[in-house]
Amino acid sequence: MQFLNRLVAAAVFLLLLIFAIIFSVAPFAAIDTLQEYLAYCRSSLEQWQSASPTNFIIGQATLGIAALLIFGLLSWLTVLGRQNRGVIIHTTDGSLAELDTNSITRRLEWHLEQVAEVNNVLPAVKARGGAVDIRLEIEVDPDVDIPMKTDEIVLLTRSVIEETIGLRLGKLDVHLRCAPMEQVYS
Repeated sequence: MQFLNRLVAAAVFLLLLIFAIIFSVAPFAAIDTLQEYLAYCRSSLEQWQSASPTNFIIGQATLGIAALLIFGLLSWLTVLGRQNRGVIIHTTDGSLAELDTNSITRRLEWHLEQVAEVNNVLPAVKARGGAVDIRLEIEVDPDVDIPMKTDEIVLLTRSVIEETIGLRLGKLDVHLRCAPMEQVYS
């Protein structure tokens, strides 16, 4: 899909460049030629409509539906195309592998839930190029030392991502939330 997008974009830009050059070199001649061509197209369409009004309406509907399907599908594929759900890992022998972000999420969740005074972990991992951006939602005991626990979580996350999995850590957002007091002492 990416190749098709580039090909279409290149063709459109080339046509726009050609039209811009023509209009900048001979603007009045270009406008006269365009008006003559549009007048010819109009007269041809009027003749076709008067010769066969039913076929003309069928042609209009076909053109509209085809345009909607083709350009709608291309727009949808461009916006919601292949979502990169994985991160490319480069091995020591030069091979490539793609690791799914859900696997990274599960591994981070398992490691971080082993940390003392951490009650709940909800990681969100997003692939960005050769790195991963991570957002951690963590619930900790209410009596925890927040700065120390944050440092411990950041170091563990960095260790798991960079050393254990072998990826590059991009942006890391850690959001700590303390559990209610009655939850700990009840």
